[in-house]
Amino acid sequence: MTLTADRGVLWSGDDFDRRRQAREPRRSWASMQPFEARTTVFNVSGRRRASAWRAVGHRYSLVTAGMDAAIAGAVGFAIATTYLPLGQAALAGLAGAALFTVMVATVGGYSQERLGDGPGEFQAVLRAAGLVAVALVAYAFLFKASVPREAVFVGVPLVAASASLVRYARRRRLHEARRAGAAMRSTLVVGDPSSVQRVIADLTAAPHHGYRIDGLCLSSADGPDEIAGVPVVGAIADVVQVVADRAAEVVIITGSSLSGDALRRLSWALGRAGAHMVVAPDIVEVSGPRLSVRPTAGLSLLEVEVDTPRRRLVVKSIIDESLALVAGVVLLPLIAVAAIAIRVTSAGPALFRQTRIGVDGKPFTIWKLRTMYVDADERRDALMAENEGAGLLFKLREDPRVTTVGRLLRKYSLDELPQLWNVVRGDMSLVGPRPPLEAEVGAYEDEVHRRLCVKPGLTGLWQVSGRSDLEWDEAVRLDLRYADNWSVAMDLMILWKTGRAVITGSGAY
Repeated sequence: MTLTADRGVLWSGDDFDRRRQAREPRRSWASMQPFEARTTVFNVSGRRRASAWRAVGHRYSLVTAGMDAAIAGAVGFAIATTYLPLGQAALAGLAGAALFTVMVATVGGYSQERLGDGPGEFQAVLRAAGLVAVALVAYAFLFKASVPREAVFVGVPLVAASASLVRYARRRRLHEARRAGAAMRSTLVVGDPSSVQRVIADLTAAPHHGYRIDGLCLSSADGPDEIAGVPVVGAIADVVQVVADRAAEVVIITGSSLSGDALRRLSWALGRAGAHMVVAPDIVEVSGPRLSVRPTAGLSLLEVEVDTPRRRLVVKSIIDESLALVAGVVLLPLIAVAAIAIRVTSAGPALFRQTRIGVDGKPFTIWKLRTMYVDADERRDALMAENEGAGLLFKLREDPRVTTVGRLLRKYSLDELPQLWNVVRGDMSLVGPRPPLEAEVGAYEDEVHRRLCVKPGLTGLWQVSGRSDLEWDEAVRLDLRYADNWSVAMDLMILWKTGRAVITGSGAY
């Protein structure tokens, strides 16, 4: 290895080949000063933005902890007043507030990286609630103390539910602020043009994650001036200097331009520049429980789960069939009223059945409340010229085949309720890809068959992401994302969001 001097800083010939051309004078990423400290218009304003983001995140964490303490204290006090004098009940409430907030903090529930983004903050609340319940039982056992059962079986679940609802409301406000451009982190994306473009598209479409892409560093200094409207501000070798000049807070590494020792050295340099490093692996649309890092022989091996563990499948089946059975019994009167309305207002049966394709390509009969006139299939060919759908989907926003009652049922997805019977039978799941027609499956491209590896669902990512407003390619992408990454936590989140989508009736026709 040959070492060459540049401005008194040493860098290796191998490193030069890996990092290629540069716009700025080279500095070794392993040196004590991997960038030149200088003031620019960008980093002066950037420091203000960075400090503003840190202040928002710090305040967000403190307010969340304060609200958790208030909820736990109020519930603890209310339960304690039925057993203790007011003074002692107040102390019990304070103890409950302290215990719950400490447990949430212990599981990382107040970290800025977890709050406001992803299911981690809700999982932290549930884990903390479990720890509180264990602590109360242990206290009663070890000190022979009298702990009310209501505190464990009513108080703890109530605190967890209330804290989760508060987080959900605060998260929605934060996401609205981020969509307006506030509370964002200045981000630099590094890689080859194609990989960089994919990251830009994904993060721009989801601003609620809080990444504002301010610049790009490409593998060559002679590349384009911008990609997808984002300026190219340097080459890979310039990354650390660009971070210092622009006060970037996050650097996302994508593609294969940097790997191994280069990434390690870059992490050292970015640490000195005060930025976080995030690596976006080339494997796309795979996340959540399928990915885990396994340290082995000095390597960080990214392990990808290729088969769903049986225990997770069993839990999903239990949740599906039990919830579907309960919901079916509760909603049976509503289904009956809708069926009567269908029979009274249009000729034909109240229920509509059709063959759909289920898991592993097995056909099954799906049941729905009829929303169209009985001659709908015969009239479809005449309407093909007006088709507003793309790919294999036939869609008309003002479909003349839909009855007046059917339009109302579709708006609020009430026509789907008989499929609860399909869930109880095991043909479908509460959450999964949209159940396809036989003709659609016959026209699938190669990778689309992946959506058949899981049971079709009564609702899914497509339901909470636009419903009928989605293009075919987007619907397929969401189905494949679910098939690759589903988990029980994701299912519960989708069920929660489905309620909001159904109530608003958005995207349904």
